Amino acid sequence: MKKINVRFEQIAAADEIEIVVRASKQDAQVKELIERLTRHKAEKLTVLDSNKCACVIGESDIVFISAEGKQMRLVTENGIYTAKQTLQTFEKRLGQYFLRISRFEIINLNKVHKYDFTIIGTLRIEFENGMETWASRRYIPLIKERLSGEGEYLC
Repeated sequence: MKKINVRFEQIAAADEIEIVVRASKQDAQVKELIERLTRHKAEKLTVLDSNKCACVIGESDIVFISAEGKQMRLVTENGIYTAKQTLQTFEKRLGQYFLRISRFEIINLNKVHKYDFTIIGTLRIEFENGMETWASRRYIPLIKERLSGEGEYLC
C-alpha cells in the first residue's frame, strides 16, 4: 500500500470543494480512494414493489430507470419496482453517477460494465449483472462528452 499525503489549502473565493488525486498511475488503490472520496449520502427512494406495496430502496441499488407509460420502472439487482414520478424528476434528484441515455431511460454509471458501439453508430450498454440497454443516437454526443470528462474511453 502506498503512502497517502493529505493537506488542506484555504481559498477564500472557493465555492466548492475540489480534491485532486495525484499518482503515477490509476491502480486499484487509487480507484478505491477516488470511489470513497466521491461517495455521497445516497438518496433513498420510496417505490412500489411487485405487490404494489411501498418500500424504500437506495439510489446505489438502481441499475437503470425506464419510462413505461405514466410510470417509471426502476430496475435493481434485487428486483423491479415502479414509481409515479417523472423521469425528469429522477434525473434531478439522483446523484452525479446517473446519466440519461434516451428520452425514456437513465442509467447508473457505477453499474456499467461495458460500452459497445455498433457499426451503424448505436451504443449498447452492458451492465455488471449482464443486463443490457441501448442508447438513443440523439444522446450519444452527450454521453461521449460526459464520459470523456470522467476519464472513460469510448471506441
